[in-house]
Amino acid sequence: MVDDRVENLLALEAILSVLDHDLVRANSGDEALKALLTDDFAVILLDVSMPGMDGLETATRIKHRERTRDVPIIFLTAFHGDPEHMFRGYSVGAVDYVSKPFDPWVLRAKVAVFVDLYERRRQLQEQARLLRRRLEGGGADLTAELSGRLAAVEESFEKLRPTVPGPAADDLADQLARLRAAVDALDAG
Repeated sequence: MVDDRVENLLALEAILSVLDHDLVRANSGDEALKALLTDDFAVILLDVSMPGMDGLETATRIKHRERTRDVPIIFLTAFHGDPEHMFRGYSVGAVDYVSKPFDPWVLRAKVAVFVDLYERRRQLQEQARLLRRRLEGGGADLTAELSGRLAAVEESFEKLRPTVPGPAADDLADQLARLRAAVDALDAG
């Protein structure tokens, strides 16, 4: 959560604390970039209008880093639907805009979707790690186990996909397809 106003961060924390996830506050773009150096995040809520480095510049820097380029950014803005402003935000990597004042239920739902996608991506990474380890050890039952786990992730993703906007869903779908092709190739070989 990135906002230069403490009261906005407190409000976001109150709204999102019911999701029972670790919430990290940053009072500026610089502070957010520092936090991103050491920790992984499922989603970034970023105020567009801040003194110093604004949200657009912060998002640009986030998207230029290898480690953070795939982290979804939801812009929080008081600019209600200004098309030029929104275009600029999407062009620097935003996946969504939420206008202030925002509906707490909608914000919670959006954040929950991105957290779920993040957890699914981590599951895929763990499955890939398991696959590499088993391949090195020559495990014969690997393909069946991996295929079953992958099917469960694919099923969960298909249920979530209609609620996820833009590139995050497409990226995860591509990763799932590549992993499925690898597992199927193992099964055929």
